[in-house]
Formats: sequence, structure tokens, C-alpha cells
Amino acid sequence: MAKKTKKEEPKVIFHAIDADKSIEKLLTSLYRLQKIESEIDKIRKVRGELPEQVKLLEDTIEGLNTRIAKQTEGQQECKDRIAEYNQAIEEHNAAIAKFENQLNKVKNIREHDSIAKEIEFQQLEIELCEKRIREANNEIESYDRTIAEAKERLEQKQSDLDHKKNELETIVKETSEQEDKLLNIQLKEEANLMKEPKGERYLQAFKRIRGNARNGLAVVRVDRDSCGGCFNKVTHQRQMDIQMHKKILVCEYCGRILVDDAIAEEVNKEDIFN
Repeated sequence: MAKKTKKEEPKVIFHAIDADKSIEKLLTSLYRLQKIESEIDKIRKVRGELPEQVKLLEDTIEGLNTRIAKQTEGQQECKDRIAEYNQAIEEHNAAIAKFENQLNKVKNIREHDSIAKEIEFQQLEIELCEKRIREANNEIESYDRTIAEAKERLEQKQSDLDHKKNELETIVKETSEQEDKLLNIQLKEEANLMKEPKGERYLQAFKRIRGNARNGLAVVRVDRDSCGGCFNKVTHQRQMDIQMHKKILVCEYCGRILVDDAIAEEVNKEDIFN
């Protein structure tokens, strides 16, 4: 009588099945978490551009105000110089009047020539002051134009800033409730993931990959034989391994976690956000 072969232990099969189911649950949870994170990213992207625009406008306005202040300061310095030149002209005219009075009392030609030179010198000083006044007035006109242009631009930028701030405030009001809801769903999904074997390890990997990815995608489906993140080709053998759900596989090029259509469609059918 032939000796019966010993049957395989059922426990081994059950363990293998349990292991596969555990990986499948991990992949499902990770893909679900990715969907939640992507929705949060959409909200923050819309809102995130506006604060940057508001900050840029605020910086521009601050720069324009600084420019106007400096131009106004330069303009006032010109006015102060003009006042000094006018004061100097008065002093030179007073000196000329004094010297002209002395001319009537001179006793010789030498003294007359000396006083005449002093008068000529004072007149030259007056002409120089008048030239400086004209130059200062030209500077003031230039400052006026620059200040007017800056104020016109400032008015426009201030209007843009007020509009952007109102827009941001409206979007924040509209999206804050939705974002809070999504954040609560995210926390629950992370808690569920942590309950799975090695869940904490894969959650950390998920966050690390998301942090390194430009589009925030850490888990992607294989679409048309390519990685849904970097669009590089995924070999047929690797696709088959992904479909087996025996282990978590990543893209050889970008490092993103890959899931098959079965996982993706299962999650897409779920009413995650309600």
C-alpha cells in the first residue's frame, strides 16, 4: 500500500492569504489617504496663490512709499537750498549797496577800482546763486514727476491689494469649513493606517515621498503601462507583481508607491468625503 503524502498545513495558506490581504488593505488605505491629501492640496493651491500675491503687493506698496518718502526728502532739500541761495542773494545785494555807497566817498582811483572789483565779485556770486536756484528748481520738477508717477502706481497697487485681500477673505471663508472637514477625515485615515502591520512605517514613507514630489503625489495608479506620477514605463512583469498585492512596490524612476486599477477603482467608488 502506497504511503500517503502529508498534506500541507492549512495555517501556512491562511498566513499567506492574511499577508496578501494585509498588503491590499495597506495599499487601499494609502491610496485613499492620497485622494484626501490631493483634495486638501487643491484647496490650499487656490488659496495659497493669493497670500503670495497679497504679500507681493504689500512689498511693492512698501517700496513705493519708501521711494515717495525719499523723493519728498530730496525735494525738500532742494527747497532748503533755494532758501539758502535766496538768503545769500539778499546778503550779496546788501554788500553791493554798501560798496556802491562807498564809491561816492572814494578819494583815489585805486580805492575806486578795489571797491568796483568787490561789487563785481558780489554780482558774480548772485549769478552763481541764481544758477544754483534754477538747477534746484529743475530737480524739484523732476522729483514732482517721479512722486506723481509713484503715487499713481501706489494708488493702483493699493486698489489691487484691497481686491486681492477681499478675494482671499472670501475664499478662506468658503474653504475653511471644507478644509477642516478634510483634515478630520485625513486624521481618521492616518489612524486607521497606523493600526495595520507596518502602518506607521508606510505612513512615514508616504509623507516623505509626498514632501519630495512636486505635485504632492506619493501613491499613483499604473495608467497605460506607465507610472501615474512620472509617466515612465512600468514593465509588464512589474505590473503583474503590483496586481498580486503581495508586496508594496514603488516606481523604479520616481519612488512613488504604485497601485493597480483594482485598488484605485475600489477607492474611487467609496464616498470618502461624506
